[in-house]
Amino acid sequence: MGYTKDELLARLKELQIDFVCYDHPAVLTVEAQAKYVGHLGGALSKNLLLKDKKHRYYVVSALANTNIDLKVLSQRLGLGKGGLRMAAEEALQEILQVPLGCVTPLALINESARDVSLLLDQGFKSQESCYFHPLTNEVTLSISANSLDKFLVSIGRQPSYVDLEANPAVGKDNPPDLASLVPSGIPTLPDKVENAVTSIPTGNDGLTVEKPTKLAGEAKSPAALQKEKLQKVQSSIDPLAEATNIEKLVKEIMNKTSTAFLNEITKDLNDSQIAPSISDVVKRRVSSDLEHMMMSLKNAAYTQGFQAGFQATLRSSLQSLSMQK
Repeated sequence: MGYTKDELLARLKELQIDFVCYDHPAVLTVEAQAKYVGHLGGALSKNLLLKDKKHRYYVVSALANTNIDLKVLSQRLGLGKGGLRMAAEEALQEILQVPLGCVTPLALINESARDVSLLLDQGFKSQESCYFHPLTNEVTLSISANSLDKFLVSIGRQPSYVDLEANPAVGKDNPPDLASLVPSGIPTLPDKVENAVTSIPTGNDGLTVEKPTKLAGEAKSPAALQKEKLQKVQSSIDPLAEATNIEKLVKEIMNKTSTAFLNEITKDLNDSQIAPSISDVVKRRVSSDLEHMMMSLKNAAYTQGFQAGFQATLRSSLQSLSMQK
């Protein structure tokens, strides 16, 4: 069981940390939050829970207007160009112990998040106060960067402030500047089996890549076969799970739109190699932003659906009561 909002606020008071809380309706985006607290002078933040290919997790907290290129950030961490992606919803709830729309550096107080790395926007340091959700998106907490540092140190964290818009060269002679922020541990999700991988060196630059422990062509174990069969059955029983697979949806959208786009710009060209290169560039630059937008849309749809169901149940209950009278 993770910390509650009240327990977190009590901890801040124990540390004699100054803060102010503003109550408002639940919000899922920075834009929605700004309607209630944007006029109060504090710095709004956007917070992401990211995952790399080795199942290590990162909370990235940035000013709302900071541009974050996940491809660049991935390279700076030493993960390659496509090493980071948005974490799944179950990771958000099981690791950070917060509901949808509530990612915050304050969630690192939970023991389940002990192996999660935290990257803070260096822009926070120049702000008089910064806005974060205190484990619920129905409240905005105003706190200074120095007070946030004091809180993080109290839970055994050394704050790491980063220029998230920087794009330094990375290569053999220029090692990744943020490699020290890659977590050494891997959080464990309850009732979730991860594919086993091993790390192998790729060269003198010290980077590693994931290598499946199962060799190509090797016979699958009975347990693996059973798992695949179960996944197929679950997919057929629950088509919603397949329909809400954001990564698959984004790939389909990118494949269709890039194909149509390339057909138009290359129909008068004779160079057959230009199309694949343009397609790769478009997909790299758009996919991460599109995944983030789709995740926000999905979260909003879930919330609206819950509220609609609650209202329908409430109306039904009130009608039953009136009939009994």
